Amino acid sequence: MNQGKGRDDSGISAADAEEEGVKPAAEPPVETPKGPPPGHTLEDHEYGDVFFHEHGPDADHDHDADFDGPLEENPLWIADNVRLTSVGIDVGSSGTQVIFSRLHLRRLAEDMSSRYYVVNRETLFQSPVALTPYESETRISDEKLGKILDDAYEAAGLSPDDIDAGAVILTGEALRRENSQAIAATVSQKGGDFVCATAGHHMESMLAAFGSGAAKASQNGDKRILNVDIGGGTAKLAILEDGQVKVTAAVHIGGRLQVVDEYGAIVRLDPAGRTHAARAGFDWSVGDKVLSEDLDRVADGMAATLIDALVMRPLPQDLENFYLTDPILDWGHIDGVMFSGGVAEYVYDREERDFGDMGKRLGHAIARRLSAGGLPWDLLPAGECIRATALGASEYSVQLSGNTCFISDHAELLPRRNLQVIQPPYECPEEIVAEDVAKAVKAHRRAFEVDSDDRDIALSFHWRGSPAYERMHAFAQGLALGLDDMIAAGKPLFIVLDGDIAQSLGHILKDELELPVGVLVIDGVVLWDFDYIDLGKIRLPSRTVPVTIKSLVFSDDPRSGQRLDHEHGEAHTHTHDHGGGHHHHHHGDHGHGHGHGHNHDHSHDHAHDHDAAASHGTGRDKP
Repeated sequence: MNQGKGRDDSGISAADAEEEGVKPAAEPPVETPKGPPPGHTLEDHEYGDVFFHEHGPDADHDHDADFDGPLEENPLWIADNVRLTSVGIDVGSSGTQVIFSRLHLRRLAEDMSSRYYVVNRETLFQSPVALTPYESETRISDEKLGKILDDAYEAAGLSPDDIDAGAVILTGEALRRENSQAIAATVSQKGGDFVCATAGHHMESMLAAFGSGAAKASQNGDKRILNVDIGGGTAKLAILEDGQVKVTAAVHIGGRLQVVDEYGAIVRLDPAGRTHAARAGFDWSVGDKVLSEDLDRVADGMAATLIDALVMRPLPQDLENFYLTDPILDWGHIDGVMFSGGVAEYVYDREERDFGDMGKRLGHAIARRLSAGGLPWDLLPAGECIRATALGASEYSVQLSGNTCFISDHAELLPRRNLQVIQPPYECPEEIVAEDVAKAVKAHRRAFEVDSDDRDIALSFHWRGSPAYERMHAFAQGLALGLDDMIAAGKPLFIVLDGDIAQSLGHILKDELELPVGVLVIDGVVLWDFDYIDLGKIRLPSRTVPVTIKSLVFSDDPRSGQRLDHEHGEAHTHTHDHGGGHHHHHHGDHGHGHGHGHNHDHSHDHAHDHDAAASHGTGRDKP
């Protein structure tokens, strides 16, 4: 018979005995222990079994410094740290690769938000870069792509059930509508709901610049760096300063514009490849047999074209024609140049294999011209090359108080999935000028190539300064001007800020400026370029909106201030005070992927779902 506290030897509780008129037996005296009372342990909190308890005034609380066990078992560490298994898939015009990773996310109190940052990424398996399988000149075979994914899972010893979530990046020919739909369907079958990021020339240039390490190098060394990412079809250009991309462009030069078989017969010849051959004095067609020295001559001409396109100013018309975007006419001061992409493996002499294309020849030709002083800038050490954009998606969610949201029409605006976030670089000066806001918004939309897109987007801003009406009204006018085409097309506006002005800004946009579209404004959330967000249905009666932030992750990211190759520091906690109520970032209801969720009731109406993460490299356009 159990003899719990408050029971006599008969097993009858004191309360029961008293009710029946039985005098309970006297309890033996309890010896008061010397020293402070013991603190409760991790077991008290395991899986939320015991969360409501009291501590005496002298209780030894063991949540932090007094915890002597392994760090990973400390309740604070558990609350602020998430480990996830992820997959990233990169499908480019020429190369496809798959990378499986384990990510460690930590909640850090920074920039008015306690968002989770990826502080460590461990590569579990990295597939060889496979040639993107085509069933015609423009259509990618979804069946063969599925086989590449299946082989990668098998080689990694993983199954889709082991993956929390992931990201797929589509570039080049993969962006074609018929391709993107088929690829999305194939990928979803192999791993569930993925973030699908489509990257045109400008965004791909930015991705490569972050992934190569050029962005981080520009920040650490206080340098203005030119990153040249040369893949199969294009050379992507980006100027980096203080960890930020300042300008981007693309040139039609790459390693797979011409491909020959083992007999020297041309099996692939892009129109740009034909043009480069013509500049070298050759009239090539598919099926023609060509000599090795002729291929060398064409490759040397392509290298010369690239160098001239970078340094010749004014730009001759025949060189300007090779730009796929507006050319960068004024480089300004450049401290150094970094090469990335598949061809860069040969520029830095890190690869010797020949894949039957122009990659090796082009890389060596560029290297020779660099050695001869073809560029007026120093060549910087190699970062990531073939896998220049080692990126993925880390995913988590926070509950936002309805007191800090403005939603014009719940049914119209919610829910939304995979809204691409762009963050116009506007600093909110003391005197906000509407036209300046509009200019920043339009320029950043063009940079991310969402200015003529039919997808919904979310605009993120760092609000600075006082919430004076005049400043907010000018800001709202600037948003209306910068998004005038979207408004005219009837598209809703999704605005996210870190400053506490959501309701005021929303009312100005909708009620005073009388915008004829849906308006949703959320504050207290820090977002970046390369983020994607999901907005859930509003929850009643709390009037909260679940916001899931899915952030593309780079192996060397200047925004997090750290390289993702080792563990960092201690965990942090953080709370927000938004006006009349508190916005507490606690762990309530957090599920970690597949069958390992923790349902801790902290009696707060804030949920954190640590759902998924992906991390992968882009061997985009592998030669």
